[in-house]
Amino acid sequence: MHYTDTHTHLDGEEFLNDLEAVVQRAKDAGCHRVFIPAIDRSSLESVPALCLRYPDYAFPMMGLHPEEVKADWHDVLSEMHESLLTNPSYIAIGEVGLDYYWSREFETEQLEVFEEQVRWSVEMQLPLVIHCRKAQNEMVAILRRYADKLPGGIFHCFTGNEQEARQLLDFPGFVLGIGGVSTFKKSHLPEVLPACVPLDRIVLETDSPYMAPVPLRGQRNEPAFIQHIIRRLAEAYGVSEEKICEVTESTVLCIFPRLAVCQ
Repeated sequence: MHYTDTHTHLDGEEFLNDLEAVVQRAKDAGCHRVFIPAIDRSSLESVPALCLRYPDYAFPMMGLHPEEVKADWHDVLSEMHESLLTNPSYIAIGEVGLDYYWSREFETEQLEVFEEQVRWSVEMQLPLVIHCRKAQNEMVAILRRYADKLPGGIFHCFTGNEQEARQLLDFPGFVLGIGGVSTFKKSHLPEVLPACVPLDRIVLETDSPYMAPVPLRGQRNEPAFIQHIIRRLAEAYGVSEEKICEVTESTVLCIFPRLAVCQ
C-alpha cells in the first residue's frame, strides 16, 4: 500500500533530533509522499529547506496560519507572496484559514489575511489548504465570493457533523482532510463520513506532530501512523485498506496538478 500524508509539520522543532528516522519509518510504512505546510515567517526558510533535503518526497506549501496573524501580518504576507512568485515548487496555498477558538483579538485581520490568500489561490490556480476552527460560517462566506474561480483544495482536519460536511463539499474540487481524530473513541467521523462523504472526497493527513491516532494517542504524531487512520476508514466505509489508499491517492493527484510536473 502507498499513501500520501497531505499535512505534516516535519520542519518543526519536534523532529530536529530524529528526522531521518521519522522519514525512514514513514517510507517503510508506505508513505511515499508528504506535504509540508508553511505557517509563519520562519516557514519561509524551514519548509523549502526540508523539501530540498527530501526531493520528490516532501513538497512545500506556502501560507500564513490564522493563529500566526499578528501586527506584522502585512510584511509577512508580502514576503510569502514574493516566495510564491519566485519559487515554482510550491504545490498549494496553505496552511491558511480562520481560527477563533482561542482568541478573537485579530478577528478582522484574520478575515483580511485569509481573503488575500484566497485571491492568491485564484490568481495562481494553486489549491487551498484551509484550517478552520469556530469560524465555518465566516470562512464559507469568503469562499463563496470566489467559488466559480477556485481551483479546489483541502479542508484540513475535518472533525464536523453531516451538515458541516455537506456545506464544505458544495465547493467543487474541495475534499476533507481526515486524520487521527477519526480514531478517537468519542469521534463521530466513522458514522458521519460514510453517511454523506463519498470516498473520493477525502484525503489522508496526520497534522504531525499533533493528534496522534489511537492506539498511539498522546505520543508525538508522525506520517507512519497513518496506517491506523487507514484501518479505521476501511472499517467505516466497508472497504479494504488497499481501496482507501488507491482512492485517496487518485484524489491527491487530481487536487494537486503540480505533482505531475514535480515528478
